[in-house]
This record gives sequence, structure tokens and C-alpha cells, in this order.
Amino acid sequence: MTDAVVLAALLGGVGGIVLTLLLILARRFARGASGLGSEAEEATYRALHHASLAAPHLRGGLAGADVGRSAKHLRAVLGSRAVVLVVGDVVVARDGQTDGLDAAARRIAAQVRGTGRRRVFPRPDGGDDLEAVGAPIRVDDEIAGVLVAFAAPVRAALVRATGELADWCAAQATIGELDASRTALAEAELRSLRAQISPHFIYNALTAIASFISTDPPRARELVLEFADFTRYSFRRQGEFTTLAEELRSIHSYLELERARFGDRLTVTLRISPETLATVIPFLSVQPLVENAVRHGLEPGERGGTIMIASMDAATHTEITVEDDGVGIDPEELHALLTRVSDGAHVGLQNVDTRLRQLYGPDGGLVVETNVGAGTLVRMRIPKSQPHHDSDR
Repeated sequence: MTDAVVLAALLGGVGGIVLTLLLILARRFARGASGLGSEAEEATYRALHHASLAAPHLRGGLAGADVGRSAKHLRAVLGSRAVVLVVGDVVVARDGQTDGLDAAARRIAAQVRGTGRRRVFPRPDGGDDLEAVGAPIRVDDEIAGVLVAFAAPVRAALVRATGELADWCAAQATIGELDASRTALAEAELRSLRAQISPHFIYNALTAIASFISTDPPRARELVLEFADFTRYSFRRQGEFTTLAEELRSIHSYLELERARFGDRLTVTLRISPETLATVIPFLSVQPLVENAVRHGLEPGERGGTIMIASMDAATHTEITVEDDGVGIDPEELHALLTRVSDGAHVGLQNVDTRLRQLYGPDGGLVVETNVGAGTLVRMRIPKSQPHHDSDR
């Protein structure tokens, strides 16, 4: 056998071995691509998946109407024979082999509430060979409920897991409360804006309308309709968001009523890019800026002035500005007004700034350029992409 043949044979053998290894690696890679790797990794994924499915049902609170749907996912996370969630003396959720276990779960929950600690219970009455572990669910330092897991037997891992899962349930309930608080705060802020609009503006608007009833009845009728449109929009109850187009229609009604009072002393200029009209904005976010310009910019001066409302497409954002050539304000005084508890002055400006920062982050608030005698320009930037914010029309 020549050296060339021997070399070819060796290379062929090595090549076969390499090919075999590559095929083995390819099979493992393919299996890993379709699955999640090891059994431990798959178990972790399943636990996280079921936790994510349970979370929405717990966000409404442990006594919420939807909480019962969380039980099957909680049991899947623990891998126990049965799971029961008890609030007070009421079983609000259960899953698994729970026949005859409600009474035992209530007794276990009462003892856990009494001690305030996680506890293990060997063979509760009616549970055949089942043992149980109960863990308190604490919300705001109060035991809001008790999570009870049944198994045969209860091992140390289940005891720890039940305690951790109870803490996780508490976190979801707390998040739900925070969401509800945020919604209530947003509604309170809108009520504050509406309260700010009503006493000052409504009195002036009705006075202006009354002045035209005898001298120019058609004009009085027009103003009544504008007043109706403005109040219908301002006091509507649908949601926190609208479109720029809807807000501008309300602003038009507002300014028509103010023109009835100011006459030729009020000039309004609009520079609105058509592509920005569909932008979703917080409800009553531009109108208070316009009212602020009238009340605090133009009204204090005898000559009146001009208000310019503009919007432009700025790539990822829509930029909206409200500018007046009125009396202006000292920048330091304005900063103090925006950062302290309002005493009524510029409350609309402060309210809008606070809402924008809550929605879009610390850098999402108003930008104000002003000085004494130099007028005021207020700018806001609204993201175009707001997947969780829909207009309510």
C-alpha cells in the first residue's frame, strides 16, 4: 500500500469522525432550537409562562371577580396536587383535586393569619393523605389573603416555593392598586382642570352672550352653540386621551367665546401641519395652555394681543406650541409656580406639565420660554407611537 493510499485512508477516517460529530452537534442544536435546552431550563420557562398568565387575574385585587382564573396557573407554578386561595373566610380561587378541601383550607388560612407566618400542616381533615402549606399574602403590611398548597407529601422545596409565590401574588395585587390609584389620580387631575375652567370662564362667556342677546341675536345664538360645544367636550367622561383635531375644535369654540369679550383686541393664528391632526394627545392638554395665554398673558394688558397655536411633525414626535405676546412672567417666578403646590395661579399649566411627565417620563414635560414683557411660548412634544394610549372619540 503506497503512502498516498495510507494518507487518503487516514484522512477519510478522520473526515468520517468529524462528519459524525457534526451530525451529532447538528441534532442537538436542532433539538435546542425547537425546545429550550435542559429540563431545568424548560421548567423555568413553564413556571414563568404560568406566572405571566396568572398576573392579569390578580391585578384586580384578591377579592376581584377575575381572581378565580389565576388558580390553575398558580398550581402549575407550584406543581402541587391542589391550590386554594382564601381571602378572609372565603375561598376565592381553587384548582386541582380540591373536593372536600375548602373547610381545611379555611382553617389553615385562619391559623396562618393568626401567626402571620408561613406554616406546614400534616394531613388536614378531609385531605386523605394530603399535607398542606399555607403562606400569607401581605399587601400594605396587612394579610390580604392566604395561599394554601396541598401535596403528598409537602417537601421543603414546596414550602419555600409557596412562600415566594405568595409574595409574588402580593406584588401583583399591589401593582393593581397602583394602577387603580394612577387612574384615579388622572381623573382627579381632569376634574381639577374642569373646575378651573368652570368658574372663571363660564361666568365671562355667559356675560358676553348676554350682551349680544338684544343687540345681535344671531351672534348670541352662535355663541350659545359654541358654548355648548365647548362644555360638552370639556366635561365629557370618555377616557384620558383624544386627538389633536378634537382638541383644536374645542379650542376654536373657546376662542370664539373669548373674542366676543375681547373684540378686535384678540388675534389668533393657527399653523397646524395636517399630518399632526391625528396625533393622540392627553385630553385637555392644549386647551389649558391656550386659556393660560388668554388669562395670564393677554388679559392683564389693555391692548390685548396675539395667540399663535402651531403643530409640526418632528420625526418620532409631534411638537405643539402655544405662544402669546402678552405680559410674560419672570422665569424664576414661573419655575416656583410649576414646582410648588398651586394656589390657583397657572394651575392649568402646572397640571398639564405634571400629567405629561407622568405619561412620558421626566423629560416629557412642558418647555416654557418667557420673560417679563416678552410674552410666553409653551412647547410640548408628544410621541407618535403610543401603543397603550388610544383616543376616546
